[in-house]
Amino acid sequence: MARLQSISEAEIQEMSSMLQSRVVTEVVAQVQGMLGQLSSTTLDIAVTGESGSGKSAFINAFRGLGDEDPMAARTGVTETTEEVISYPHPSMPTVRLWDLPGIGTPSFQPQSYLQDVGLTKYDFFIIVASERFRECHAMLARSVEQLGKRFYFVRNKVDNDLEASARRRGGKGFNEEAVLGSMRSDCEEGLRKSGVWWPRVYLLSCFQPQRFDFPLLQETLERELEGHKRHVFLLALPNLTVAVLEKKRQALIGSMWRTAMAACLSAATSGGAARGSIPVLMDTLRSYQHSFGLDTDSLHRLAGLTGKSYEELHREVQSTSGRELSMQSVEGMLSQVALGQQVLVGLLESRIPILGAITSGGVSFIASYCLLRSALKDLSEDAERVMHRALEGSVVESKDCCEDIPDPGYLYMD
Repeated sequence: MARLQSISEAEIQEMSSMLQSRVVTEVVAQVQGMLGQLSSTTLDIAVTGESGSGKSAFINAFRGLGDEDPMAARTGVTETTEEVISYPHPSMPTVRLWDLPGIGTPSFQPQSYLQDVGLTKYDFFIIVASERFRECHAMLARSVEQLGKRFYFVRNKVDNDLEASARRRGGKGFNEEAVLGSMRSDCEEGLRKSGVWWPRVYLLSCFQPQRFDFPLLQETLERELEGHKRHVFLLALPNLTVAVLEKKRQALIGSMWRTAMAACLSAATSGGAARGSIPVLMDTLRSYQHSFGLDTDSLHRLAGLTGKSYEELHREVQSTSGRELSMQSVEGMLSQVALGQQVLVGLLESRIPILGAITSGGVSFIASYCLLRSALKDLSEDAERVMHRALEGSVVESKDCCEDIPDPGYLYMD
């Protein structure tokens, strides 16, 4: 198992406060309620734009799917969406992208359109264009804003425009950065003239999501969401940068002690059998695999999307928690944790003595917690190797994993 790096002082205080103020059965109910809120949180994203702008391709790219995937939204050069269609994320089904009918026809009226598509069900809107933004986009944005919803402008298919610009110049004097800057300015100016005072435009290609502004759009959405919605959004993001992987790890760390507590306490209070916590730990580790895209289905989807073979990607999954989940392997990992995490065990037991007494079938809370922490670090490293292999030969965001992530105040230990 990988060496555990850190534990948050806030986590220790939260565990201590809850356990000192509640009897065990009350703690079980409260912890399970917290986990239930996380698992039931929904995030609904509306995607709209003109016919042919690439709405469906955007939905597929956001969910990490190729257009030929059986779960993909239908794509085409003509309008393929005549009614509102929901597309759940393949690994996080409570995250749903809604493909809305196209706008831009002479009869388009933003207020009646928003009423027809059910404005209130969506958390925010993505407005997609494949050329310059026009009055219909601005009209829709103003109506969305007036009704208290956020919106974001996506300028799609910029890879096509860059190729066309390079051909026109015959390869001489072509400057990609300058062309992108001109494209952005043109979109922003058009929207300002139409009454959008602070247009935020994201240039992207759905067929090259690791390039251009796709990572920036992800960061913006993650920053402006709050609470549980931010959590599920992070776990649904495609693994395009090291920064995304690190944020996923941090999000999962935030709920980890509750998971370990629920595994031990619920089995103990319900008369669970010996080693009753291990199936819960296995389910949690499987959910971590899904969050990092390391399960079999996710790796097959990634292989189809990138042209790499499944076997090539699977070789990068090297940890026990990523490859071999069974009762025996989890018990083995628990044994390793007991030997390798003595510093953390001592710290937790000295600060919150009752933790050392919480067990289910001989499996302690502290061992469960340490197992999940170590496994999460291993899985995030697996995911980083898979990401680099999948995007090998592509232009990959090289931002350091800790950039723009606030220091959570961890206590670092050997």
